[in-house]
Amino acid sequence: MKLAFSTLGVPGMPMSEVAALAQTCGFQGVELRAHPEEPVHPGIGAKERAEVVETFAAAGVEILTVAGYAKVAAEGEDGPVLEEVRGLLELARDLGARYVRVFPGAGEDVGGGDERAARRLGAAAESADEYGVRILLETHDSHRTGVDAARVVAAVGHKNVGVLWDVMHTWLGGEDPVTSYGVLAPHLGYVQVKDIASGDVTTPLALGSGVLPLDECLAQLGGSDAAPGTAGADDDVWVCWEYEKRWYPEAAELPGLLVAGREFLALRAPAA
Repeated sequence: MKLAFSTLGVPGMPMSEVAALAQTCGFQGVELRAHPEEPVHPGIGAKERAEVVETFAAAGVEILTVAGYAKVAAEGEDGPVLEEVRGLLELARDLGARYVRVFPGAGEDVGGGDERAARRLGAAAESADEYGVRILLETHDSHRTGVDAARVVAAVGHKNVGVLWDVMHTWLGGEDPVTSYGVLAPHLGYVQVKDIASGDVTTPLALGSGVLPLDECLAQLGGSDAAPGTAGADDDVWVCWEYEKRWYPEAAELPGLLVAGREFLALRAPAA
């Protein structure tokens, strides 16, 4: 199992500091929040992109994901959504990232959202394939359960479109980890972990100090249901800690929690 953390937990931190933090704390990768508030987003130029690549390569840290905010199931015209996804794919290609994260965002129109998301993801899949990047639909908002997300990506049916399992959202959706993994395994890119006090109090906590069933979620990885090239199919299983400090400024600072978080996850690595 390889470990990453999201820069959502260190908002605005320069990339040199992020890379050094990952290296020092024993994380093999990072998930880069791709937003104009952050140092890395689709608006930066070729020189800045090359500098980011050099910084992480020097630290021996992988850029796992470009975590974008495109809402592929949202109502409206396809064009702006596809343009946003294309920008994220180009950034991921230039940074050498494996994945681009997108959201559903269907609102109340979940049924129509399925069709819109599948159509848009299908349209973007060929570019993703050309760039060597996989688009992952996160279990989130209108499609927070594994059943919801898997329904969309199964309709796309392309190897460069999969799912990012955010374990908080499937739990908040009332879905147990066995069910989540069972439907997501054929499509799973990697797993995003976190911890919270309750369904009503979602301020981020240190891993293992809240109510999320992290042990049960992590125990699913490495299962025989995983498709070739997906998480759980081989030893290259990635788990990313998404600590939502950006949305909860009162939460403890992430850097001081990272070593203990790495140790918590390492103890729960799936058996070889």
